[in-house]
Amino acid sequence: MTREEAQKEVCDAGRLLLKEGLVARTWGNVSCRIDDIYFAITPSGRTYDDLKPEEVVIMNMHTEEYEGEVKPSSEKGVHAGLYRSRKDINAVIHTHQVNASTIAAAHRTLPAVLDDMAQLIGPDVRVADYALPSTKKMVRVVLKAIKGRNAAILANHGAICAAPTMDDCFAVAQILEKSCKVFIEAEFLGGAKKLSKFDAVVMRQYYLIKYSRNRERNR
Repeated sequence: MTREEAQKEVCDAGRLLLKEGLVARTWGNVSCRIDDIYFAITPSGRTYDDLKPEEVVIMNMHTEEYEGEVKPSSEKGVHAGLYRSRKDINAVIHTHQVNASTIAAAHRTLPAVLDDMAQLIGPDVRVADYALPSTKKMVRVVLKAIKGRNAAILANHGAICAAPTMDDCFAVAQILEKSCKVFIEAEFLGGAKKLSKFDAVVMRQYYLIKYSRNRERNR
């Protein structure tokens, strides 16, 4: 992917997140891998609705240095850490979406209550220990919580979503929000009933192997 393509993809994703109500004003951040060295990330304090592709910041994921005068998102370290540690990740979205934030406030692990959640995200969504934003501790707890998953809840904060493509990453954010809402409401109906660990793992492997392979073949 070229730098220009990555900048446009980040810009478009930011506006879509705003439209879908997954972020508000300047909250949250979006990034996209360019190659094994660089990634593009939303700038700090800029609104999504009038963000221009050329304002999206180019960063080195290894040195965490950035190009130009515009400062990148304050959570740049989390994005860089994810790209360094996970070769399968090419897009990252951090949101403060409402239902995921409710789970974050409760410090509740989100079980696989829906099969599409198991497929797209994993057998559950862990809660990362609380850490002050923009700190090295935040990077450590996020990497630990998201291991083997495509999303993690950030205690008293929000959510982080990651995937091979930006489209998949946006879908992860949507499925996460739906699953959190379903879980919260099911708890009021006598308690949410999760998929068995075996079924959740099978659904995840089905998605990774068969569904993804068929999607590539049908393009």
